Amino acid sequence: MRQSQESDKSGSPRRVPEGMVRERYRGCLLGGAVGDALGAPVEFMCRAEILAKFGEEGIRDYVPAYGRLGAITDDTQMTLFTAEGVLRAYLRWTLRGICHAPSVMHYAYLRWLHTQGVPIPKSSPKRGDDLLRGWLIQQKDLFSQRAPGRTCIDALARMTTVGDPAKNDSKGCGGVMRVAPIGMLFHSLALVDPEGRAEHYERAFSLACEAAALTHGHPSGQLTAGVMAALVFSLLDGVDLPTAIERSLPVLEARAGHEETLAAIQQAQALSRSDVSCVEAIRRLGEGWVAEEALAIGVYCALKATDFETGVIMAVNHDGDSDSTGLIAGHLLGAIHGVSAIPTRWLEPLELKDVIEEVADDLATAGAWRLDDWKDPEAMAEEAYYLERYPGG
Repeated sequence: MRQSQESDKSGSPRRVPEGMVRERYRGCLLGGAVGDALGAPVEFMCRAEILAKFGEEGIRDYVPAYGRLGAITDDTQMTLFTAEGVLRAYLRWTLRGICHAPSVMHYAYLRWLHTQGVPIPKSSPKRGDDLLRGWLIQQKDLFSQRAPGRTCIDALARMTTVGDPAKNDSKGCGGVMRVAPIGMLFHSLALVDPEGRAEHYERAFSLACEAAALTHGHPSGQLTAGVMAALVFSLLDGVDLPTAIERSLPVLEARAGHEETLAAIQQAQALSRSDVSCVEAIRRLGEGWVAEEALAIGVYCALKATDFETGVIMAVNHDGDSDSTGLIAGHLLGAIHGVSAIPTRWLEPLELKDVIEEVADDLATAGAWRLDDWKDPEAMAEEAYYLERYPGG
């Protein structure tokens, strides 16, 4: 992996990826946010209403949502806090040798809950300044309510023990839509540890399931997240999507309760190879409000489309959860085609674009961070920089 190192404005070191690593990682995270922003204005509209308002080809460009062009929703917000959580967990494990990653992820989602104006539950051992530290929570533009999913809000607000799965039977898409950063982080670790690639892949699948389980108790709400993280991991390697899907299926099928997720993925595969129209195919796959439907729609659009723009437009012009299906398709297509394939007219006005780019760079370079090396002053400065950014080590 080619990386360069530069200093930020304060003179602190941070690593920036180069070449195809930069292209794919930024493409993945920005692509998801673009799909989210494109679908945000039509999230609660049926296809007939979308066509009536935007013409026979549906919505094809940003229109104002939440008072601006390129507004992200809770989907991208929670994706960013997933990235923060998994990076904090990585630092803690590396520097302390012990870490319960789902608990670290849970605290990250509690920080997101705080941005939504919801009190941190009294059952949380960390509260106030002890919880609300780090770089991401300082991004004030995240403090906006963008139609957050009630399942996520309720599960986090009613938490009894940090790190424990949610006590509900929900399989809403709020778990699968946020876990791409987990696949990204473990792929970064595999880049510097190729002999452990298979283990990193399995860990990406497992932690994504555990992260989704913090808010969604149904197996389909969790296993879809595992598949999503696994697909992102493979696509960042340059593997094509059909191969990435086939690679993920044995891992999925080894898990209890996999049947619903497997059937949805296989239906998406079959429809992508058929002559059924895209509109009809997506109608058959569902509306995307539940996890297996959202994943299937995103996968279908990424399989069917020949380019990023076509795929995300396809993914948002339907009867269901347009921002979530747009985000899932955008993550997959961005990892496949790279950031250069995303239209400039969508990137330039994208809300929190600079923050998303920085998070993508941190995920891409994490495996090469110089940590726990107290003999090298530069390494010590690098460790201190990332610990301030992602405290928890």
